[in-house]
Amino acid sequence: MPKIEIYTQPYCPFCVQAVALLTSKGVEFQDINAPRGTPERAESIQRSGRQTVPQTFVDGQALGGCDDLLALERSGRLDAVLGLTA
Repeated sequence: MPKIEIYTQPYCPFCVQAVALLTSKGVEFQDINAPRGTPERAESIQRSGRQTVPQTFVDGQALGGCDDLLALERSGRLDAVLGLTA
């Protein structure tokens, strides 16, 4: 299984939606708490080049935010990215 990481912050509806999508897929992932002004947020920005959360990574590759995850799901490609298909 690939290593899945997601940077989130409390009370973010987009973060909640992205985490719910990953949870519904039954994959293990690391949820990294990254509120503004924290070292974790700075790490997310450095890795992704984006200021917003959530930011999702699979095996170190940036997938993007909530809209990006939802687009992958709608296109039927998310399962493959998450290692759920053969």
